[in-house]
Amino acid sequence: MAPKRPGGRTANVRVAALDATADLLVKSGLEGVDLAEVARAAGVGKSTVYRRWGTVSALVTDLLADMAETSSPRPDTGSLAGDLGHIAALIQRTLADPRQGRLFAAIIAAATCSPDTATALAGFYRSRIDEFAGTVTDGIVRGEAPPGTDPADVIRYLSAPLYYRLLTGNGPPDAADAVRSTRAALAAVAAGVFVG
Repeated sequence: MAPKRPGGRTANVRVAALDATADLLVKSGLEGVDLAEVARAAGVGKSTVYRRWGTVSALVTDLLADMAETSSPRPDTGSLAGDLGHIAALIQRTLADPRQGRLFAAIIAAATCSPDTATALAGFYRSRIDEFAGTVTDGIVRGEAPPGTDPADVIRYLSAPLYYRLLTGNGPPDAADAVRSTRAALAAVAAGVFVG
């Protein structure tokens, strides 16, 4: 389960503004996000949004930071196969979720034309890869992956087919895609593909 956001008035304003930002991104992409509209949708004062964030890029950056902070922690099933399967299933469910899948697609699209959004998105994925890479490190220690295996590369390889499916107009990934991605990653690990 994802950790809960902290409470308090300032935190509540942040939650409301970030939720409004996410809703606007899902509804109409980056061009549909306007600070005044975020304030209206969040039920907070315009001056609060302008003072705290100042730009749409700052809002999207904070949204991605919040998504990273509240994301599920890495699994610890006791096996590399179990952990990678769990991670793939989590990514698949997130991308298949009607709201979350569209939100990720909108942010990825926005990153292609906004350097600030691209930087924030890279930071989000870096934090998630760092979180999940420990499962591969544990697998190396247990002898389930060759020494020298690059944990971050394994996680990128595991998740890439799921994102590719979403972003190429083939619909969201399904459970079978997650299983296939896990099997492919495990086969590549066993073959030493990720050994530097």
